[in-house]
Amino acid sequence: MKRYNIAIYAGDGIGIEVTAEAVKALKAVSARSGFELALTEFDWGTRYWKKTGKSVPDDYLKQLRGFDAVYLGALGDPANVPDHEAVRPLIEMRQGFDQYANIRPAKLFPGVRTPLADRKPEEIDLVVVRENSEGEYITAGGFFKRETLDGIALQTAIHTRKGVERILRFAFEIARKRPRHRLTMVTKSNALKIGMLFWDEVLEVVRKDYPDVTAEKCHIDAMCMALIQKPQAYDVLVCSNMFGDIISDITGAISGSIGLAPSANINPTREFPSLFEPVHGSAPDIAGKGIANPLAAVRSAAMMLEFLGEAEAAARIEKAVYDCVVEGRIRTPDMGGSSTTHEVGNEVVRRLAS
Repeated sequence: MKRYNIAIYAGDGIGIEVTAEAVKALKAVSARSGFELALTEFDWGTRYWKKTGKSVPDDYLKQLRGFDAVYLGALGDPANVPDHEAVRPLIEMRQGFDQYANIRPAKLFPGVRTPLADRKPEEIDLVVVRENSEGEYITAGGFFKRETLDGIALQTAIHTRKGVERILRFAFEIARKRPRHRLTMVTKSNALKIGMLFWDEVLEVVRKDYPDVTAEKCHIDAMCMALIQKPQAYDVLVCSNMFGDIISDITGAISGSIGLAPSANINPTREFPSLFEPVHGSAPDIAGKGIANPLAAVRSAAMMLEFLGEAEAAARIEKAVYDCVVEGRIRTPDMGGSSTTHEVGNEVVRRLAS
């Protein structure tokens, strides 16, 4: 029997609550799918900070190195831990484990209300592919005379030929497998005339290897507007690190709830573990109230199983989530319901067991 070693890093806020429901779903599906999951839980985040003054131990990357995958809930607790420190481990895992491909699907389910008027489910079905290891989120820069009126803050985005080309090829491969065979690269080369122009130039080289995929460019500001006006026009969006972060929040919102939006941070070579997490944050304003939507977390767990090679089990989880959402009887408040986090998680497990 296959056995997968999974690190569970629930983190902060609602991350702890939704991770518990994702773990329940993982246990339920593995019990009926012929594989085992060895789950190792880490109390890193605010809980660890209160004990040690650190979000994670110094050797946390070394501890995670031997796992098949890392499952993350959410990071951030501004009332107790500085935000940049709380989120630091996520960025370091993405960069240290070369998880250069961030995949964020966004699909409107039947019966889910989108903030966009008159949009049908088949009109919103997108995948955002975000470059995850460099770009705007590399810590390159510094301060000069920080505490004076002459203070300077310099932060530089770094785009490498290797980084840009490999994420474009990764996105083209996804587009090639989807029915519409369409890819849009998000850029801003009219104003950022070095970094984004470089992305434009690499796109022109790579697209020649994918004649079966229709490829185009769109500036980030125009894309934000277009996703509101005509989301049906887009399929696979490939973006730099910061642009992908922004765009995927929009796609999560227009698909009805960011509480439905999963994501995967992939190391395609499998030299290092990949990481799976819901797109939403730790939401400290609702943490502890038992109303957080766990479905993005559950769907992220399904993406993890698919990556590990358990496609059938992943599909079972997706179907359980889909049926739960479409029926509409058990929903959290963000989707117009009154159910608790546990009730939604239990409903998914019930469907998996039936």
